[in-house]
Amino acid sequence: MSIVPAAAQVLAVLRYLARQAVPVPAAAISRDVGLPRSTTYHLLDTLAADGFVVHLPEERRYGLGVSAFELASGYQRQAPFQRLARAPLAALVDRTGHNANLAVLHGREVIYVIEERAPGRPPLVSEVGVRLPAHLTASGRAVLALLPPAQVRAIFPDRSAFVQRHGVGPTSLTALRGLLAQVRRRGYATEEGEVTPGLSSVAAPVLDHHAHPIAGVSVTFPGEPADEAERDRIAGHVAQTARELTRRVGGVTTA
Repeated sequence: MSIVPAAAQVLAVLRYLARQAVPVPAAAISRDVGLPRSTTYHLLDTLAADGFVVHLPEERRYGLGVSAFELASGYQRQAPFQRLARAPLAALVDRTGHNANLAVLHGREVIYVIEERAPGRPPLVSEVGVRLPAHLTASGRAVLALLPPAQVRAIFPDRSAFVQRHGVGPTSLTALRGLLAQVRRRGYATEEGEVTPGLSSVAAPVLDHHAHPIAGVSVTFPGEPADEAERDRIAGHVAQTARELTRRVGGVTTA
């Protein structure tokens, strides 16, 4: 695949600005992106002319402009991630015979964005649009396990952050870290009746092009009848689907 250098430089500047909490000086952009100062200023002038970057002259800083917001809004309207994920999740339901979900992390919660229901299976609490505590759900744990430790600590700064639904689940950062370490060793996350008594879930993360977790794919099933072999079977299908979604969104795996 042929890469256009100028386009790659523009994208590098936009990605850099998107990661900053506040507008930044051109010198910082030049340094951190690895571009000559003259090139940086030319790119910023071009992006500012089309509204993708805004220049704050009093502060001598640059930030994202309205056109960048319009791009993000267009992405939300088109929902390409959900469109890419629906067929693999439907296939996951066919292979496992159980309900499947796709959830994204939002603060300390996960938001369910897709639900694929297996024939004859009852609806779950994790319907589309529902928010649940990330540390209690398999999807949330699958995502949290691959975040930097400092980010997990910022999300759960003290014991008050660890809400519970049925009196089970981690109640401290130390306990959560132990669970997340298990997730990293296994390659998938589980939860046992912490969201809904009697139901278990298995989840695996979907990764972007930086191998950063952007979502969790999960399957939920009755916990009591499922023996270890059945759980391993479901986990294998979930992990396979997560890898397929990672490939579809242009992501890379950590393996």
